[in-house]
Amino acid sequence: MKAPFRSLLLFCAALTVALPCSAKTADGKPLIVMIAGKPSHGPGQHEHNAGIQLLAKCLKAGASGAELKVHLNAEWPTAEEFAAADTVVIYADGGGGHPALQGDRLAELAAQMKRGLGFVCLHYAVEVPKEKGGPEFREWLGGYFEPNWSVNPHWTANFKELPKHPISNGVKPFSIKDEWYYHMRFRAGMAGVTPVLTDLPPEDTLTGRKDGPHSGNPDVRAAVLERKEPQHVAWAVERPDGGRGFGFTGGHFHQGWANDDQRKLVLNAILWTARAEVPATGVESAVTPEELAANLDPKGKK
Repeated sequence: MKAPFRSLLLFCAALTVALPCSAKTADGKPLIVMIAGKPSHGPGQHEHNAGIQLLAKCLKAGASGAELKVHLNAEWPTAEEFAAADTVVIYADGGGGHPALQGDRLAELAAQMKRGLGFVCLHYAVEVPKEKGGPEFREWLGGYFEPNWSVNPHWTANFKELPKHPISNGVKPFSIKDEWYYHMRFRAGMAGVTPVLTDLPPEDTLTGRKDGPHSGNPDVRAAVLERKEPQHVAWAVERPDGGRGFGFTGGHFHQGWANDDQRKLVLNAILWTARAEVPATGVESAVTPEELAANLDPKGKK
């Protein structure tokens, strides 16, 4: 590591939590590090590699002021790359096999979060075990999927209203079917958390499912079936260390990235967590059927 860069990191560590250090590249651009997980599920589902590459393509076209580093098949960035990053995006399977939980990676991430690293998790990547990763993700992301508390049904969500927030710039209300996880384990009192996508799930997302780590539990049934509490399936957080996080529980179906509003919302969020300016009309992008079909993992017939 060169002496000037080492000095910069030491200076950042000395700053108060109210003054996060920007780790922008030498030319002043924010660095976005994107991590795709290994192949998972059937064709068109959990297409982490194709999804990350598609989002990266859209960011390059609509947010040319950012630099991107893409890692496929759960490849983990180097320590030097993490130290230079402004935000990290993970789109991968979660649970005990979450890429961030392997080896000493959780501690590595913790050190970077202290300086204000942004953090984005998409779909299954919002889930980690309660005992390992749960406390950290609740702090860094604002909330996470906690087994035996959260659930993972497939349903059509109708997002009729969006908050006034840079992440929703240019995003219109939309409706889409996905595996929208809900009943997340959020920070106490939703401290620093802004709900971004919210809807009341239909009752059949619970009534046909037995209790289990992902399927149902008394707490979620009371919240949705009895109290009729709308559920947040995407959210943003501003942390005391100055960092920003974004959790998005959709993304099970690769086809969902063809939806202009879903895609724009996530692209906006990535920029926002990197502390980059989000355009007033959002990150503009277009996706052709050919681009959507590119880079899919070899999983057999579609």
